[in-house]
Amino acid sequence: MLMKNSVADQKGRLKSILGGSAGNMVEWYDWYVYSAFTLYFAPIFFPKGDQTAQLLNAAAVFAVGFLMRPIGAWIMGIYADRKGRKAGLTLSVTLMCTGSLMIAVTPGYDSIGVFAPIILVLARLLQGISVGGEYGASATYLSEMAGKSRRGFFSSFQYVTLISGQLLALAVLLVLQQVMSEQSLEAWGWRIPFAIGGVLAVIVFYLRRGLAETESYKNAQGAQGTDAKAPRSSGLALFTKYPREAFTVIALTAGGTLAFYAYTTYLQKFLVNTSGFSREAASQITAAALFVFMVIQPAAGALSDRIGRKPLMVGFGILGVLFTYLIFSTLAGTKDPYTAFALCLAALVIVTGYTSINAVVKAEMFPAHIRALGVALPYAIANTVFGGTAEYVALWFKQAGIEYGFFWYVTVMVGLSLIVYLRMKDTRQHSLIHED
Repeated sequence: MLMKNSVADQKGRLKSILGGSAGNMVEWYDWYVYSAFTLYFAPIFFPKGDQTAQLLNAAAVFAVGFLMRPIGAWIMGIYADRKGRKAGLTLSVTLMCTGSLMIAVTPGYDSIGVFAPIILVLARLLQGISVGGEYGASATYLSEMAGKSRRGFFSSFQYVTLISGQLLALAVLLVLQQVMSEQSLEAWGWRIPFAIGGVLAVIVFYLRRGLAETESYKNAQGAQGTDAKAPRSSGLALFTKYPREAFTVIALTAGGTLAFYAYTTYLQKFLVNTSGFSREAASQITAAALFVFMVIQPAAGALSDRIGRKPLMVGFGILGVLFTYLIFSTLAGTKDPYTAFALCLAALVIVTGYTSINAVVKAEMFPAHIRALGVALPYAIANTVFGGTAEYVALWFKQAGIEYGFFWYVTVMVGLSLIVYLRMKDTRQHSLIHED
């Protein structure tokens, strides 16, 4: 009987982890679809005129969504700590669904004038809040739901689903480009991926409603129910009672998130603007490298369950400091796509030491009653300041004629995070999730 209960618990835990991961993929698909289809819908939402101006307006709206992520992390983190991880995940996907469907059905500027870009901004505000809250809620849920011996492995699926969402958005774009004419895509076909995202989000909503709540949250709520003075989640409590942990998250995230965006989002443009590859070749190179990057995340997460989290982060820091400049400078002069792929993959393998375990490391640093907020808000601040500006800083250096300055900028930031990795305890051995 005991063995049957144990097997049933394992199946239930696996079902919950897969359900949480699937929702994360849909969230990031919806987020990346905006960027993938900007060329097609920008003329619909903004006044006719210069295409660059339309793209800049669309990019500004994208940036607004990025700036909402810390606000979403703050609001949704507190919500997930007080109402439950399951409730936070469900609300997050509801906001994302609403934003996607708003974009899918909103008439263009020619029909409703200035209300078209206003609705677009509102939709991206909702999606920014959603993504800001999704990271903390899903990272906390996956870390708490996983067993002690597999916490690194299962939490690594957060980046697996993040990258798969990005690749899915790219795949939808490629398929629609093959089956639809350019005119049809510009007229109405661009609405299809947003509608797909909305429908998938509805499915995930019902999936997440059936998820089991974590024992960590239940225990924290039980303690609060019997003690009127029990601590509660809030932004003030986070930075006054756990300042060391909060600022450690910001510091360890800074170099990792900058490297991640430099090696993913910006690298595709680097291949075109600096290396001289065509847009199609650059897309193929980065897509292939991203796929391999996605596949190796669980292996690195599982490795952290055996040797600890700290060795992986320190390995990322050391290799990032030693090879970032070399990878970028070599990539700048290569014309061979296979060499470019190898260099891109090398960069992504290096950053895997951060991406595969960063969620569980942060979750293991905070007690259950403030864990979702502790994971989400400091991460969102660092992600916005360093990850969200990576492409802008890179292009600024290039425009100034000192593109190598960006290579050194990434190297220095990874080096600063490396100092934090070396000084902090290994959260696998000192996990507060164990105490739940």
